[in-house]
Amino acid sequence: MKIAAFYLTPKEEVVWLHEDSTIRQALEKMEYHRYTALPLVNKAGKYAGTLTEGDLLWTFKRNPELKFKDLYKMRLKDIPKQQWNEPISINSPIEELIPLAVNQNFIPVVDDQQNFIGIIKRSTIIDYLYRRLTSAQTVEKTSLQVAPYEL
Repeated sequence: MKIAAFYLTPKEEVVWLHEDSTIRQALEKMEYHRYTALPLVNKAGKYAGTLTEGDLLWTFKRNPELKFKDLYKMRLKDIPKQQWNEPISINSPIEELIPLAVNQNFIPVVDDQQNFIGIIKRSTIIDYLYRRLTSAQTVEKTSLQVAPYEL
C-alpha cells in the first residue's frame, strides 16, 4: 500500500496564501499562476482552508460597495468559504485520496501536529490510477499469452 508521502508536492513548491493576505494579493497570485483555488495557511502554519475564485466572486456580489482600489483592505480570513478541502495525514494510504479527488483539485496534507506541509494534486492521483490500470492490463495480457494449452 502506497502512502501519501510518495505523491506530495511540498509546501515550498506550492502556491499558497496566508489567511491574513488581502483579496488583491489573492487575485494577483491566482491570475499569475492561473489557478482557480489556493490553500490558505494561518500564522501558526496550520491549514486554514481553501480560497476559490467562487469565494471571491460571491464576496464581490455580496459587497457591491467594494471597489477594486479597496481590495487591499479585506483579509482572506474574513471571506466566507464555499468549499473545505479536507486535509489528510502524510501517512494516509493513497486509496483514501481517491474519493476526495473527485471534488477537489488538490488535497492538503498535514503532519502529525496538523501543520500544512504540502498538497497532492488531482492530476497526480489520476496518473497513479492510470499507471495501475495499464500495468494491470499488461499483466492480464501477458498471462493470457503464456497460458498453457489444454489437451
